[in-house]
Amino acid sequence: MNARTRPSGRSTAVPVAAVVISVLVMMMCTVGAQGPPAVVLPPLLVGGAVATAGWALRRSRADRTAYEARLTAWAASEAVLAERLRIARDLHDIVSHGLGLITVRAAATRHLPKSAEVQSALTDIEETSRHATAELRRMLGVLREPSTAGRRAPVESLDDLPGIVRGASRAGLDIGLDVEPLGPVSQGVQVAVCKTVREALSNAARHAGPTNVRVRLYRDGADVVLTVADAGPSVDGWPASPGAGHGLAGVRERVGSLGGTLSAEHVDGGFRVSARIPDEVS
Repeated sequence: MNARTRPSGRSTAVPVAAVVISVLVMMMCTVGAQGPPAVVLPPLLVGGAVATAGWALRRSRADRTAYEARLTAWAASEAVLAERLRIARDLHDIVSHGLGLITVRAAATRHLPKSAEVQSALTDIEETSRHATAELRRMLGVLREPSTAGRRAPVESLDDLPGIVRGASRAGLDIGLDVEPLGPVSQGVQVAVCKTVREALSNAARHAGPTNVRVRLYRDGADVVLTVADAGPSVDGWPASPGAGHGLAGVRERVGSLGGTLSAEHVDGGFRVSARIPDEVS
């Protein structure tokens, strides 16, 4: 159903019943006043008319119920679409403009004298900002396109882990990725692993700065186990940059929805995020 087309509530039951009853009335009028037909046919015709009227009433009620269900679904779809458009506007007005400014400011420093380390950092900032801007534009296109309302966006898999690690390493993290043979892994678990790794690496970059991080993924019986542990700040007085505070809560909910558990704790001066997710794929 087109999200912008209001469903119709027309029912064919009443017109059909009217035609049938009209035909029965005409047949009754043609019956003679004498003979067996005059005795047998009128009751039959009256019974047919009553049955038709009863059918029309039941069909009208069923059509009305179905129409109300379609109307409710249409209203919900319109509400979702309106919310998607509102989110798209907010993302464009706030996030997109901010990313664009970061990109422009980083690019504008190319001609200024600077050390190789600063030059490398600014190049990483510019490339990351351009990549994030491109992804944001793709997301805005999805949000603004009504035809995508019922479609699922592309999901991540374990094959995306190296790319996630490469992206996080641009923030100065020295990341070791250790993925043991897992066998078949369900799609939901793969997505949860990728989201958890991304959020844990982002936390490490914000809170610990350029530090060592080890990402380990292995199978323990029927469970898939993930640990992301950093060594803590490698720079004295590193200014932590806290995020919105919902990242770990979000991945904890995702892991929990799969029947798993997620823990986040300080260990040996660093921080460790651990997830254990049951996986029934064999």
